[in-house]
Amino acid sequence: MTRRLIIVVLFGLIGAGILAGLGFWQLQRLSWKEGVLAEIDTRITAAPVAIPGDPDPEADRYLPVSAEGAFVGDPVRVLVSLQGSGPGYRLIQAFDLGERRVMVDRGFLAERAEAPDLAGPALVIGNLHWPDEVDGFTPDADLGRNIWYARDVDALAAHLGADPILIIARSLSVDDSPVTPLPVSSDGIPNNHLGYAVQWFGLALVWLGMTAFLGWRITRRTA
Repeated sequence: MTRRLIIVVLFGLIGAGILAGLGFWQLQRLSWKEGVLAEIDTRITAAPVAIPGDPDPEADRYLPVSAEGAFVGDPVRVLVSLQGSGPGYRLIQAFDLGERRVMVDRGFLAERAEAPDLAGPALVIGNLHWPDEVDGFTPDADLGRNIWYARDVDALAAHLGADPILIIARSLSVDDSPVTPLPVSSDGIPNNHLGYAVQWFGLALVWLGMTAFLGWRITRRTA
């Protein structure tokens, strides 16, 4: 075996080993992420509790809660598009608990549908959430048409005169049809580690194939 061929083989094996190692690392990340998602699912579906006095956006994210109060004021409409239903709005409304006001994401309302006016006492069961939907490309709210483009909890709270606490409703004790609740779930949390692992393993195979081809050409020239 010539010196050049030895270098090519070593380089090929080392490169393929690094790529395969990245693939195995992504598999480890996949296992970790699946555990995290399982914990989130367990947390989401746990028995609801009272809203904490001062909930933390990280520690209390997805916390299942139960709240009794009354819807007040007009709901804010947040523009969304729901697969299978087309464009529409999430309805977010202030909810008076007596000692304070929070906000409730009532769910999805189709674009041309009319939302019912909720009055009187109501029981809301859902999960606390602080959606991260605002970035540098998010348009400002169109207050004239009552259309918002993201669930900006702080901005919505200031607009609705409520605390920056958002409950994503799972169920209401009052009839809210045709509004459809959109409860929180782990479905929207990205978990692409398996795809990344396949890519790294594929690159490792390509690297080995290129190494084998180069080695074959070297041996032919030296034969």
